[in-house]
Amino acid sequence: MNTLFPIANQFATAITRINRLGNGLINDTYLVATQSSFFVLQRINRTVFPAPEKIMVNLTALNQHIAQKVSASVRLQIPEILKTADNDVLYLDENRDCWRALSFIVNTESIDAIGAVSDAEQVGYALGHFHRLISDLNPLILHDTLPGFHIAPEYLKHYQHVLQRSIKPIRYCAEFITRFRHIADDLEAAKQQGLLSLRVIHGDPKLNNFLFDRHSKKIVSIIDLDTVKPGLVHYDIGDCVRSCCYSAEPVGFDLDICAALLKSYLAEVGSFFTEHDYHYLYPAIRLIPFELGVRFYTDYLEGNRYFKVTEPEQNLQRAIDQFLLCECIMRQESAIKNMIVRLKQ
Repeated sequence: MNTLFPIANQFATAITRINRLGNGLINDTYLVATQSSFFVLQRINRTVFPAPEKIMVNLTALNQHIAQKVSASVRLQIPEILKTADNDVLYLDENRDCWRALSFIVNTESIDAIGAVSDAEQVGYALGHFHRLISDLNPLILHDTLPGFHIAPEYLKHYQHVLQRSIKPIRYCAEFITRFRHIADDLEAAKQQGLLSLRVIHGDPKLNNFLFDRHSKKIVSIIDLDTVKPGLVHYDIGDCVRSCCYSAEPVGFDLDICAALLKSYLAEVGSFFTEHDYHYLYPAIRLIPFELGVRFYTDYLEGNRYFKVTEPEQNLQRAIDQFLLCECIMRQESAIKNMIVRLKQ
């Protein structure tokens, strides 16, 4: 960690301690302590985000938009951007690595699994509140920081290209993808037909990107905003439901957690949700684990280039788990659709 002190000193003085923070699969994140406070230091993965400056433009626009809201109507804290001594939002080190610093939301914690229905209610509320706060932010003023992100048909095309030169295809994964490849275009086709509108999305609202107050157990912040960009809110909803309703050993999908999350979410977004938005909730919930499974499996076939792994077969197991989750969701299609109808009323 000593090598990080000169980098952290670009953003603050009197650094006393630096520790790794979180378990993200993309960026390297550290908690920096100074004599008076804490802040978050991140090395942006330029393989994934080749244009870090576009991320920071988006974050600035997001923060400015929310800052214009009546303060009493804003229930989420968005991390502030900290600048270097030279008044820059990014720092490029001697290795050409790109670093940025954000404020640290104190007295909070993230969780990796839903412990109670109240946790799911909080997550649904927080995601819905975030979407409502930015529902009047023009998506066209934001950069697309990850072109192709969440565009399932493109992931499928890339997988097929990789598969042609692969020497180790796994039968279960290959057969699952072939059998259900038709669902990959569900949301993109609806967008192209004008049934779903382009909006500003978080892009990666998995469970551990919500910060709970340690005392009240209410969510006070949403983090990991590098993927904020124009998109379909259904990608956010599907990914959030996927991460919250997943249960392991054996893999399953928790309907009660899903109901609690969607109820709180829909209570926040009802003012701008359309009939088509409601109709495509189930396709979104079904699609995201399929999409993520394709991405994990493709990365495994390519030698684990994108997602961090601690062992060679980790991305393969991740892919299998997502496909099993997708199967669980499809077995409960009627129950999920009926739930959405009830929540809409």
